[in-house]
Amino acid sequence: MRRILFPSLLILLHLCAFNGYAQWKDYTISPKGDTLNCLDQQDKKQGRWVNHYDEIRGEPGYEEEGVYKNSRKEGTWRLYSLAGDLTGVEYYKWGNKDGVCQYFGINGTLLREESWRALNPDKQYDTLQIEDIDHLDKYKTVIVKNEGVAIKDGSWKFYDPTTGMVARTETYTLGKLEKPQTTSSTAAAAPPAQTKPKEVLDFEKKAGKKKVKVQTGSAY
Repeated sequence: MRRILFPSLLILLHLCAFNGYAQWKDYTISPKGDTLNCLDQQDKKQGRWVNHYDEIRGEPGYEEEGVYKNSRKEGTWRLYSLAGDLTGVEYYKWGNKDGVCQYFGINGTLLREESWRALNPDKQYDTLQIEDIDHLDKYKTVIVKNEGVAIKDGSWKFYDPTTGMVARTETYTLGKLEKPQTTSSTAAAAPPAQTKPKEVLDFEKKAGKKKVKVQTGSAY
């Protein structure tokens, strides 16, 4: 009985795998056997992707990993230097940055935090809830014209890489700078103990994460 069923089961598994790959127009396979960089039959990016960018005009190259949904970035995306160091953690909604994005130095120190608000690109106008600057405990509804890009919204913090203290803060409301840039005085203050962000600590726990190597494949 087993000798009859085992080949049938093997054939069934191969058919399932074939059907899974057949839905993709193009894809790559990671060393772990994961299917990455999938293009569907409408040429839309789907699922997990790894994008590689070479150095150009003096700008360092990097890689980014995350998920696409209908060619739009969605959820958490991580940025790495070409040496494999975590350099940024970004969050996306509808293909636009959304929430607080963080960027790090080579040694894992936090360099910058950016606060973004994503707009739905499928709408000509979007309705948002924002804090009322005249009544900080209340929110008001505003309607904004959708330009198809994320807008600065909230606090942007720039850190001194030597001390880890906030060197400058900018506050935005729907793209408008509300407060002038401020610089903290660190001359008299003793440098605080360096505390690496959780994202960096999690990354460092993963042994030997370097550039992702994949082999290309095609459904045709």
